[in-house]
Amino acid sequence: MSYKDPGLAQPDILMEKSDDGCIYLRSQTRLDDYGINLGAWLYHWAEHAPDRCFVAEKDSTENWQKLSYSQALHDAQIIGQRLLELGLSVDRPLMILSGASLNFTRLQLGALLAGIPLVPVSPPYSLMSDDFAKLRHIVQLTTPGIVYVESMEVFSKALDAIANSDIQIYSTDSNIQELLEGSVGDELHQAYQQIDGDSIVKILFTSGSTGMPKGVINTQQMLCSNQQAIQQLWPFLKSKPPVIVDWLLWNHTFGSCHNFNMMLVNGGTVYIDAGKPLPGLIETTVANLREVSPTIYFNVPAGYDALLNYLEEDEDLSRKFFDQLDVIYCASASLGELTKKRLNDLSLKTVGKTLPVLSGWGSTETAPLAAGTWVPNDFPGSIGQPVPGTEIKLVPFAEKFEIRVRGDNIFPGYWRQPELTSESFDEEGFYKIGDMAILADDNDPNSGLIFKGRTAEEFKLDTGTWVSVGTLRLGIIAACESLIQDAVVAGQDHHEIAVLLLPDIKQCAEKMQDISDDASLAELAIHEELREKVRQYLQAFNRKNPASSTRVGMFDFINSPLSIDNGEMTDKRYINQRGVVKTREQQIESMYNNESYRVEVQ
Repeated sequence: MSYKDPGLAQPDILMEKSDDGCIYLRSQTRLDDYGINLGAWLYHWAEHAPDRCFVAEKDSTENWQKLSYSQALHDAQIIGQRLLELGLSVDRPLMILSGASLNFTRLQLGALLAGIPLVPVSPPYSLMSDDFAKLRHIVQLTTPGIVYVESMEVFSKALDAIANSDIQIYSTDSNIQELLEGSVGDELHQAYQQIDGDSIVKILFTSGSTGMPKGVINTQQMLCSNQQAIQQLWPFLKSKPPVIVDWLLWNHTFGSCHNFNMMLVNGGTVYIDAGKPLPGLIETTVANLREVSPTIYFNVPAGYDALLNYLEEDEDLSRKFFDQLDVIYCASASLGELTKKRLNDLSLKTVGKTLPVLSGWGSTETAPLAAGTWVPNDFPGSIGQPVPGTEIKLVPFAEKFEIRVRGDNIFPGYWRQPELTSESFDEEGFYKIGDMAILADDNDPNSGLIFKGRTAEEFKLDTGTWVSVGTLRLGIIAACESLIQDAVVAGQDHHEIAVLLLPDIKQCAEKMQDISDDASLAELAIHEELREKVRQYLQAFNRKNPASSTRVGMFDFINSPLSIDNGEMTDKRYINQRGVVKTREQQIESMYNNESYRVEVQ
């Protein structure tokens, strides 16, 4: 099979074991020297490629509006000066509630040059919340001087919830132009010269499994060192300006710190994709890919599945997609083997070569890349090896290993939460990220790590048997043959496992005649045919997985929408296992007390 190798670095991992069973992994490829000011790259590309498009966004007429490097620098300098004049600082940062846009770009670059922290807040906290408690918490914790939104009308309720005389509101549809008027003075130049590795670039908020969002401090050192590591993994970035068509959000670390910064550092171009891997929105992504050929494509597994349905049916679209592509990258979760095969088969058919399908692992606290698949491998669930400059410590945990990380890319702490910061590091200074893994090959560290879920989700049955929630959840979803969108696993201190299942309404409607595609979760929860069909799937699953740690004892359906306010769903719209178990405790307990919920019906 013909293979396109754009020039990927090879892993060379050193493994050391301690007497207490811990394993230490680090790359023997030294992290090269790096600068500690992201803004320097904006100056660099404005000088060396002034007319090159940096960021593009479609307007209301579906035409691309483009921001060149020289114009981006010009606007950022004026905005940076204005932010300083308006009194913004570390204690009064710039907050953005809206999604990716050209004005978001201008504002974050202006704050970057002025040394003012950016606080990009997940739009669902403003648009999907009823009580705005998480948004108010973030505002109280960060005390922003300016809050920016794209539309005053769309965000009116959220803005009312955080109304404060100390906060100035700016929006695209009213007064954003005020920030683009004026000239650059000495104040901006002096602020820029004071930037060092400890300077805060962003405060990014993570949803966490319980409680309120945590503000992760992202410094210049973290972000710059991580981009240096990425360049060493992918040397081709320096010889070919990358182009991405990207929908990943800028209030999250991957879309912002990884992807946006990668374009900035390497003189690339970001085409903002207003689509998503959801019905009604994937069509927008497809339309954008008809116009732009990416050199690197980032997406999540569901995104690739949705996109492949179009690529496989449209030869012209497929050719446009693969024509300039060097790397296919899967974020958030591992790409399924079937999806990977579909991608390989299609690229081979379209351009005569298969492409490297890569993935990585990390978090907001790690800038984000801590490990990555340096080269493609055949290990399902692989998160790769530590990147240059990052050391991984594996601590024995329930027949697996808890992963801990240390390096220049690790955050210094949570904003204004010193106790939480202290709890997050061990005695050797490793960040306790809370994920688990095993070695793909116990004798070969270059084989990489296999992701094995979250420590916070694992629990023991009353027999003392550990239940691996992440693995079991995926197995249950696969066993139900697309009728189930997700599964919540419960059973702490019980004798057997109970699961709450979230039906996929669209799939249920397609496969069952008397279910409509606008059915409610409450209606599906009492649908006897659906219940019996899922029971049969789970019975088959149990026959293949009879151990107490994998066998499903009883099940029920989630019968009402998940709430972002009570922690059942993260701002990324992922199910929070612990949150659902907590808020639906009564429903879960009822399963243990009623034989009608049992999988094996006598």
